[in-house]
Amino acid sequence: MALIACVFPVLCARPAWAPETDEGILHMSPSTTRLSGVDAARGLALFGMMAIHVLPEAGDDSQPSLVWLLFAGKAAALFALLAGISLAFITRTARAEQGRSLAAARWAVAARAGLIAALGLAIAYVDMPAFIILAYYGAMFLLAVPFLGVSTRTLLVAAAAFAVLGPVLMQVLRDSLPEPGYDPTFATVLTEPGVFVSQLLLTGTYPAIPWMAYVCVGLAIGRLPLVRTAVQLKLLGAGAVLAAAAWLGSVLLLDGPGQGFDRLVLTDPDLVASEIRDVMVWGPEGYLPTSSWWWLAIVAPHTTTPLDLLHTIGVAAAVVGAMLLLARFAGKVLIVLSAPGRMTLTLYCAHLLFLGTGALADRPYLSFWLQTGVFIVFAVIWQRAGRQGPLEKFVTRGSNAVKEAALRRHPDPQPERR
Repeated sequence: MALIACVFPVLCARPAWAPETDEGILHMSPSTTRLSGVDAARGLALFGMMAIHVLPEAGDDSQPSLVWLLFAGKAAALFALLAGISLAFITRTARAEQGRSLAAARWAVAARAGLIAALGLAIAYVDMPAFIILAYYGAMFLLAVPFLGVSTRTLLVAAAAFAVLGPVLMQVLRDSLPEPGYDPTFATVLTEPGVFVSQLLLTGTYPAIPWMAYVCVGLAIGRLPLVRTAVQLKLLGAGAVLAAAAWLGSVLLLDGPGQGFDRLVLTDPDLVASEIRDVMVWGPEGYLPTSSWWWLAIVAPHTTTPLDLLHTIGVAAAVVGAMLLLARFAGKVLIVLSAPGRMTLTLYCAHLLFLGTGALADRPYLSFWLQTGVFIVFAVIWQRAGRQGPLEKFVTRGSNAVKEAALRRHPDPQPERR
């Protein structure tokens, strides 16, 4: 558990927010601000996931494409870490005030979780060649509710616990849990509640329990004075170190003195060595085998092993740091990422619906660049108009309504009359 805290000493610093006139900030109103670098990271995560959905995963030589190497598993992990950062932003005042404000914020986040999950369950009725993260995203938001008011140190300990114990729990329980479906819908909730719950928490593509490691680290990062150059550099450096250390640890465990790869070959007779190497590059077709604990030493897309979680946490943190630094010097150029990053829920759903039409399925590069271009133009125009994304506005209104209702139920105590 000490690994994250050792590599991320910056996360243990006392949060302090710099004045709103610092560079890298996009002003929204006199009372609220946005970090354009965080929005740009979110836009990059969106386009990375789109690229994985649309573009070929291998080249003509059957080797992984550059897109696959850069974004497979990493774009979704960046999305999850950014979810934690967003939660830290929207609950910052409530955490400082504690009491009824924090309680109301927890209700608002729970409502946000339900609305996002509902969007995911609804859009899953559309047949498309992509896994949908939204229902899992909602589950992560719901699991994050108890962590909104805890200390940063507690968040880091929780992140380490989720990263280590979550994959172990998956391996222990997987053979006794029901097989997950492709993407859950409202029908799954009603007819197969056990499948639905186990899929969201442990057996699905983005299992919420181990993926809470991303959210907890994101919550910790979101409490930092992110407008400060020193913090941005530390995020970039510490993230790169963690990513490299986790990858190197996997290499040493599998191909070093422990000979973990050879043990996998011996303990899993159904797989030959080349098939195990394929899992280490492409990830499993369904989920990791449970024949050996050595499977947990792998770092590959969507394996959700401890080292894979640490590797992708490091990559995501480094990306956030890099985008925050770039925003200081190239904020106007980054609008091609930051504008879409302010409305990723709307654009992600639009992307999924476009995939569902089957249009341009045989022309992946045209499909990707067409969607990307349209989304950038639409997002920039929408941002210039000062509007919140349509689905973002829907979720915000719903969560705010729940927050206001919670505050009405628990009004401020009246001072005693003397």
